[in-house]
Amino acid sequence: MSLERKDFLGLYDVSEKDIYKILDTAEAMKEIFTRTVKKVPTLRGKTIVNLFFEPSTRTKSSFDLAAKRLSADVMSISKKTSSVVKGESLLDTAKTMEVMGADVVVVRHSVPGAPRFLSKNIKASVLNAGDGAHAHPTQALLDLYTIRENKGKIKGLKVLIIGDIAHSRVAHSNIWGLRELGAEVRVAGPATLLPAGLEELGVKTYTNLDKALEDVDVINILRIQLERQSSGLFPSIREYRKFYGINDKRLAEDVLVMHPGPMNRGIEIESSVADGKQSVITEQVTNGVAIRMALLYLLAGREIDDEDLNQKR
Repeated sequence: MSLERKDFLGLYDVSEKDIYKILDTAEAMKEIFTRTVKKVPTLRGKTIVNLFFEPSTRTKSSFDLAAKRLSADVMSISKKTSSVVKGESLLDTAKTMEVMGADVVVVRHSVPGAPRFLSKNIKASVLNAGDGAHAHPTQALLDLYTIRENKGKIKGLKVLIIGDIAHSRVAHSNIWGLRELGAEVRVAGPATLLPAGLEELGVKTYTNLDKALEDVDVINILRIQLERQSSGLFPSIREYRKFYGINDKRLAEDVLVMHPGPMNRGIEIESSVADGKQSVITEQVTNGVAIRMALLYLLAGREIDDEDLNQKR
């Protein structure tokens, strides 16, 4: 099984068939979590390099664990501990890792397009772990997986994304994936945080949150980027909480609650919601490992027999 592509840079060019292939592979990977020894030899002898030039807890740890559970060799490099601080370019860093035998380079970078640039200049597979405000495909895939796992389907569901849509790579990737799989996508937030042109993508936009919440099946709450508050994109934290914060009063009984993390409790989401019975926020973290295992397998293990997935140690 493979994706028949060298790199995985975003969901904007991934077919419905391939998205479901990733989700189904992740389901097989998640079964490994139930074993006494949570490890398979599928990528033994392969080398995964994690280049993270932005701070990350969930995504980086998830990729580290995913590679190790597939028995790959893992090298993790941050900006602070690399020669980038001495002036070395991203490309030279990646090429150095490649000549050391890297099979997959996982990259997170603040500059949109950095993973695509690398993919055109190194032979190793490149996997986008988030680039600027452009894309975060693995987060979107784990969100899709979590929705399907809890709702049984994605097609026909009404999914609302709340918050800073304009600057969110998570929102952009979720929109591409959800639309490809046939969901109705809504977004809600202050007008200053809703980019123009969303309607052209088939997305419904709202500045009135209560109206946006009508009849939705899933809400995905984005972190308010507090660093942008000083730029005047919304009046105050207090007003944002009042008009766009999710609390128990706004929550219908059958709505699935999601958040990519990290959360600003008491601002975009109340603790009673984040820790409530409708929340699948911790499930998203677990599913992130399964999704990243699936992608590493589909990229680095392209020539490996699928039977390896069933081997136990």
